[in-house]
Amino acid sequence: MPSPTMRVAKPRVSGLYIITQPDCASTATLLSQVKLALQGGARWVQYRDKTATFAHQLHTACLLKQLCKTYQAWLIINDHLPLALQSQADGLHLGQNDAQLKQARQVLGQHAIIGVSCYNDLPRAKQMQDQGADYVAFGRFFTSNTKPNAPQAELSTLQLAKQQLRIPVVAIGGVTANNTQQLIKHGADSVAVIHGVFAQPDITAAAQSIQQQFLP
Repeated sequence: MPSPTMRVAKPRVSGLYIITQPDCASTATLLSQVKLALQGGARWVQYRDKTATFAHQLHTACLLKQLCKTYQAWLIINDHLPLALQSQADGLHLGQNDAQLKQARQVLGQHAIIGVSCYNDLPRAKQMQDQGADYVAFGRFFTSNTKPNAPQAELSTLQLAKQQLRIPVVAIGGVTANNTQQLIKHGADSVAVIHGVFAQPDITAAAQSIQQQFLP
């Protein structure tokens, strides 16, 4: 097991980026699943839970932070600025209606990794880059169990984003080991995955099969 190391420079988002399942039976189950994914090579973990109490979310986020530290991984909080601050997470992911990027940066500081959902909107991505986002996410690209009604994103948008942006580009929505290579070929620096890892019979193997596709 890797030992924690001192983090100096802010890392660039790349490779497998896992998002926790909001319907996990318990915190223990969630932690166990994330640990298996980390053992498979995931280094980016987004904690997403829009229904639990703040106390529960804070407890879970702090445990995830320690787990990520053990595996030299990075914890991102979805859509909850106070939670990101109090849990001392590594960053925050913002959606269309979430806290403003400028406010998040002021609260969390320059060291925080802040990402923004851009759906299929390249002009929004450019604007977020100019405002200081560390990465942008496009999607959904495929049928998604989590957000089945989310707008369709085009592979051409992903390709243009890679050509025109300086910051990492993340692809999300129905991503599996079978379609990851298609996204990489169109410019994805990272893929954000829920069911493609956590709904698989072997979570570690599923994570490995995606992460290895980003290796040279």
